[in-house]
Amino acid sequence: MLFNDPVFASRMLTLLTLSFHIIYATVGVGIPLFIMIAQWIGIKKNDNHYILMARRWARGYIITVAVGVVTGTIIGLQLSLLWPNFMELAGNIIALPLFMEVFAFFFEAIFLGIYLYTGDRFKDQKKHFLLLIPVALGAGMSAFFITTVNGFMNAPQGFDIVDGTFVNANPVLAMFNLASPTKIAHVLATAYMTSAFILATIAAFKMLRGSKHSYHKKALHMTMKIGLIFAIAAALIGDFSGKYLAEYQPEKLAAAEWHFETEGGAPLLLYGVLDENQEPKYAIKIPYALSILAFGNPSSEVIGLNEFPEEEQPPLEVHYYFDTMVTIGMAMIAISFIYWFGTRMRYAFVESNWFRWLIVLGGPLSMLAIEAGWWLAEFGRQPWILRGIMTVSEAATTSNHVGLMFVLFATLYLILGIGTIVVLRKIFINNPVENELAKIQAKQGGEQS
Repeated sequence: MLFNDPVFASRMLTLLTLSFHIIYATVGVGIPLFIMIAQWIGIKKNDNHYILMARRWARGYIITVAVGVVTGTIIGLQLSLLWPNFMELAGNIIALPLFMEVFAFFFEAIFLGIYLYTGDRFKDQKKHFLLLIPVALGAGMSAFFITTVNGFMNAPQGFDIVDGTFVNANPVLAMFNLASPTKIAHVLATAYMTSAFILATIAAFKMLRGSKHSYHKKALHMTMKIGLIFAIAAALIGDFSGKYLAEYQPEKLAAAEWHFETEGGAPLLLYGVLDENQEPKYAIKIPYALSILAFGNPSSEVIGLNEFPEEEQPPLEVHYYFDTMVTIGMAMIAISFIYWFGTRMRYAFVESNWFRWLIVLGGPLSMLAIEAGWWLAEFGRQPWILRGIMTVSEAATTSNHVGLMFVLFATLYLILGIGTIVVLRKIFINNPVENELAKIQAKQGGEQS
């Protein structure tokens, strides 16, 4: 069995953990910004709908944060258990961003707790709003620090190697590696984009279920407009990421595009299959697009995958991860732009059920794009765990019990996933928007009298 191979089992368990954690991490980074925006709009417009929006989102957010803490802790544990040789070599360098990520989380969590439990104690809502600034900053800084670790694995620097040991370690220089700027920007933009479309999914679904409350219309309108902004930002940053890969990780770009021979004016391939001779078939070919993506020039030469030793070539299935990410990203730009334009022009179709179903699909599809992007990033670095220095097989544990750990953790993630859904449903079903608004209005009426 493949799970008897410790290297394969370690890779699959890490894949499982990261794929589950990234759901909560994405929401954890993105949702605080929307809580803050909703609170600010509510204060500026003196609109209880937006104030309630912020509080309800914060209430649900804290559940996802709790699960995210569990899975994030598991990742730290698995780094030591599954990849001990990597941690022995690089642990003293990546310890700083890992520690800073924990600090950023506690910074966020403290102010989130204060915000949640003091909502009715602030007469001046602007002061209450100020509590959300460190929450959003802490969430963003968590993403910043943990992404620098991934950047370091792709572009290791900040040390010297003497007799196979890292010496003269400079963790700060290691954090600000060449890969980090585009990675951090892309992680933040896609987290905000995905969170926007998840919240839009909830609002659209409630409207499809018959709700005509203006609360949901306002939530949908706000999140779709912001989602459009960040979807466009993610696409632009993705272009910078392509140029980074062309310059510093050309083998990853070549594998993602099934670009085997070095040539100028290289086309970009979407979809398709490979025949027995590794020739792409049935692919959509966009002339010169790969050269433009790589260097901004349609005649530029793009290095082919055949220039690299076979043992250093990433797996070719990363092509499908790239296609999935790009296709969904473009689709979400289209849907959110059509919504924005349609509402401005007062077209009736934006209120139709079929279009709202497209919006409902947008949240899950955006999360799928996040997953595909991370699979592209991680599989595309193969065979390296630390590019050019240590391979995955050299870093992995030799334990024969990883397969059993996979089963146990898969069970745990299933319980956590189901538990998250059950708890969130109970929180919001037991406290419908109408009831909460009635309580707020009654309280305000009592204060005025």
